[in-house]
Amino acid sequence: MSIPFDNPEYPSTTPEADTLTDSVLMLLALTVVQRLVGFGRAVLFCRWLPAEQLGLWDMTFSFLVVASPVAVMAIPGAFGRYLEYYRQRGQLATFLRQTSIACASLAVVACVVIALTRHQVSAMLFGTTDQAGLIALTAGCLAVVVVYNFCIELFTAMRNIRLVSAVQLTNSVVFAVLGVGLLLCWQPSAESVLLSYGGSCVTAAAVGVWCLVRLRRRSRTASRQPRPSDGHSPHLAHPTVWRKVLPFASWLLLACVLTNLFEVVDRYMIIHFSGSSAGRPLDLVGNYHASRLVPMLLVSLATMLATMITPHLSHDWESGHRQQAAARLRLFLKTVGLALWALAVAVLIAAPLLFKFALKDKYPGGLAVLPWTLVYCSWFSLWVIGQNYFFCAEKARLASVSLAVGLVANVLLNIMLLPRYGLMGAVWATAAANALSLWLLCRFNHRLGFRLDFGARLVLALPLVLCLGPWVAGLTLIVVAAEVIWGNRLLREEEKSQLGEGIADLVRRAGLERWLPESRRAVGR
Repeated sequence: MSIPFDNPEYPSTTPEADTLTDSVLMLLALTVVQRLVGFGRAVLFCRWLPAEQLGLWDMTFSFLVVASPVAVMAIPGAFGRYLEYYRQRGQLATFLRQTSIACASLAVVACVVIALTRHQVSAMLFGTTDQAGLIALTAGCLAVVVVYNFCIELFTAMRNIRLVSAVQLTNSVVFAVLGVGLLLCWQPSAESVLLSYGGSCVTAAAVGVWCLVRLRRRSRTASRQPRPSDGHSPHLAHPTVWRKVLPFASWLLLACVLTNLFEVVDRYMIIHFSGSSAGRPLDLVGNYHASRLVPMLLVSLATMLATMITPHLSHDWESGHRQQAAARLRLFLKTVGLALWALAVAVLIAAPLLFKFALKDKYPGGLAVLPWTLVYCSWFSLWVIGQNYFFCAEKARLASVSLAVGLVANVLLNIMLLPRYGLMGAVWATAAANALSLWLLCRFNHRLGFRLDFGARLVLALPLVLCLGPWVAGLTLIVVAAEVIWGNRLLREEEKSQLGEGIADLVRRAGLERWLPESRRAVGR
């Protein structure tokens, strides 16, 4: 039985794919709500949890982030690249059926292994076996996280941002409600936060599975309609799927592991190599978590946008419009990079108020390292966006190489800087490693044909201004804004025209065409 979008000759049976403009609009609108909920939740967690318990939750969540793609060999990550490939050949049902069975089987095995080795995992993660019970709870949570991520990857690959946003918003709201409830009514501990996160993933995954069931029912109705013979076989031999997907998924798995290790290695180094007294490493991790509270919002926003654009770039690439895909990615990199940098400047200016009032002055170490945390999170966000060109060119292994080099540099620099400079040394090491990985990514992309103009290179360098302080960063923001509006070095005229057309399209869709200039109205008509 085929699913609705098996046959490319029947687009009416396909869940409506959102355009890139619609995707950005819906994603940003719902992201504002979702991130406001998430930020409020994170602030409350920081206020109510002791620094050591906050460090425990940070390390536990980091483990889930690393383990979830490993558990399923990053197979769902290939959806963004290959769902369109198999859909156009009428072979999508077979593709999804095989990948679903594989992911379910692998996830069960992974959860059982973690539960059986909970003492060893606790020693690796926390430096002690005392948290084996927390690890057993984490193993159960991993199963629902895998299902949740599967739904997100599938809906994103369908280019149906409505479903993606609905599932993610459900997860965020339920996590906030359960987390606040358990912390207030049960105990202020990492266990309470982990249980609330698992409950939110269960709820969000249930919403995603319900949507998939509805699509399946629609497919049964569509399958009763006669279909013309189009030369495509409705079935696909098993080896064909895995010959195409497994090499890409293998490199993607390596990239996911390296990306996640790259993102958490500094905290592992703090736990095992800081040389602090008993209990102090987790306290340092808690301060580090507070410094990353807002910067990681920027990373998550960049990750969502980068994931969202992957199917659109893949569509251009598969249609033979490779230069168009490169130009679209370059403009996306510049506009998102500028927006994220402007937000980082605003965070830097408002940071004293955030740490003094919202966090009750509990994390002075976090405030001290915040500028450099913003710097490296901005660079990592740009790296996440730039790696899309690797995916289109089916060179995901190059992303792994750039991360592997950065990961090694991060470990070596942490060994040198962490014992002497403490938390600041760990953040310096991470910033240097991110700069190195981003530079390598740009070099590899250049060899593949993705050129960065002067404006794109300047966007990559702008985050470094953040370490000079809020006033210098604020003045630089004014200069950059003036250049964007009146100059053409950051954004060329044709790029401004494309952005203007996109904004005008959004305004027309909102029914506010009267606010457009006459020239834009004429284009719309």
